[in-house]
Amino acid sequence: MRGRHGRRRDRLDRVDRPGDGRCRPVTTVDSTVWTELAADADAVVARYPQARSALLPLLHLVQSAEGHVSAAGIEFCARRLGLTVAEVQAVATFYTMYKRAPVGDYLVGVCTNTLCAVMGGDAILAALREYVPEDGSITLEALECNAACDHAPVMMVNWEFFDTMTPAAARQLVDDLRAGRAVSPSRGTSPLCTFRQTSRLLAGFCEEGGTP
Repeated sequence: MRGRHGRRRDRLDRVDRPGDGRCRPVTTVDSTVWTELAADADAVVARYPQARSALLPLLHLVQSAEGHVSAAGIEFCARRLGLTVAEVQAVATFYTMYKRAPVGDYLVGVCTNTLCAVMGGDAILAALREYVPEDGSITLEALECNAACDHAPVMMVNWEFFDTMTPAAARQLVDDLRAGRAVSPSRGTSPLCTFRQTSRLLAGFCEEGGTP
């Protein structure tokens, strides 16, 4: 099936719902997941006196359903908020937490800013580029400073900190993620979630799927 711009809309994605541990296949913009997402979007918008103020959490909500922010997701946000596509796209491309290409279950970032780089960040990134599998489960990226310089070199997984890393520790972390073993960030008490689950939490929904 093709949309009005000629793009295929039968690509299968997964939607991970926090708390239920399941994934289900869905089609993109015309599937039931978008209908379900509309109710969540209304709950997000209702938190704000002006609808446009809900754009940031709404983009996180879209990302929790798609694993990134697609053109269809941008159109969804624009319609819900009464904004133009250009206005939504300007925000989605400005903030680095919104990904325009599909992300795996784990977004692994290595800080390569000056201090982390000289403390081993560049070596960690080089090691992981040769080690991260190509099955799409893990997405690797270089990060700018995350304001944790006293713990350099720093990595992040789905925006959780992993401090004073080494190439060997980074490879072990990737092995643990792939094997489904419990992984504990260097700070905080929350368990490590998938990328989509984390995006839903950032949209303001608790792990059980409700609103805070």
